Amino acid sequence: MALSVIRFDYRAPGLDAETTQRLYATSVEMVQFAEAKGFEMCVLSEHHASPDGFLPSPLVTAAAIAAATKAIPLNIAALLVPLHDPVRLAEDIAVLDNLSGGRVSYVAGLGYRPVEYAMFEKEWSRRGRLLDEALDIMITAWTGEPFEYKGQTVQVLPRPFTRPHPLIFIGGSGKKAAERAARLGMSFFPAAGDPTLVDHYHAECERLGTTPGMVAMPEGPGTVFVSEDPDKTWAELGPYLLHDAMTYHSWQTDDIQSHVHSHADTVEKLRAEGVYQILTPDEAVDTAASLSFMGAMTHHPLCGGAPPEFGWASLELYADKVLPRLRA
Repeated sequence: MALSVIRFDYRAPGLDAETTQRLYATSVEMVQFAEAKGFEMCVLSEHHASPDGFLPSPLVTAAAIAAATKAIPLNIAALLVPLHDPVRLAEDIAVLDNLSGGRVSYVAGLGYRPVEYAMFEKEWSRRGRLLDEALDIMITAWTGEPFEYKGQTVQVLPRPFTRPHPLIFIGGSGKKAAERAARLGMSFFPAAGDPTLVDHYHAECERLGTTPGMVAMPEGPGTVFVSEDPDKTWAELGPYLLHDAMTYHSWQTDDIQSHVHSHADTVEKLRAEGVYQILTPDEAVDTAASLSFMGAMTHHPLCGGAPPEFGWASLELYADKVLPRLRA
């Protein structure tokens, strides 16, 4: 049975401060609901310099959600590691790991927008090396022992609750990402469902003598809503989903692969394409049943700034009419 996932990135164009605050508060309530109903994971994302308010601080958000929940695992996909100071990031992750009881995992990614690197005065041309250096420093930092950093002896405490450190996937859409994951002995999260990348990861692990970690190859719809009347809901939600799809598409380059990349420029094309889906309960059951245990029914209830009432209606319908049948 596929995983039931709830995801937030808070992309919501044109909102005032009060509405934005309600959006964040609503997301916490939605994760509490999802946990109570049996969802298996909450996913948060990171981007910067986005005019529509895409989430820039997933660690802070994860801490708030962890404090309001008890057991649901959280995943940050992706955490743009090169944009952060690695020692400070190691500290924040260690504290969050203790606060959450080890419930937060990470997909370490490069990102693909030069504007973000410019914003933080990071060298775009060195992004791969910056990621490698940061991960090496963070792994050392999480031992809790003093080490040399920029000519100074530093120490990161507390150590993470999870030993030796929280679960980290290396994300990416090319062979270099697979090679990085193999070199570090970390799990691998290809950005698209490309089996050749998985094969390359395992071959590299064998060549280097490292033990392969988990592989989480994306499978399933990019975004799911559930409705008794999909035609009506597409008419209401379509513009929000299209904003999400078109903005994301505008960030992509030809060398980027992504499981959730849409090429649609109208609501009608978006619906026909299938990356974003609005399903009846019966269709949702069939779709979930067709996926492997690593596949996901990813609910994005505030997608593109959609009014919360649409997200709530979808979550409640899924909890009432889909999840019980999947369990049965």
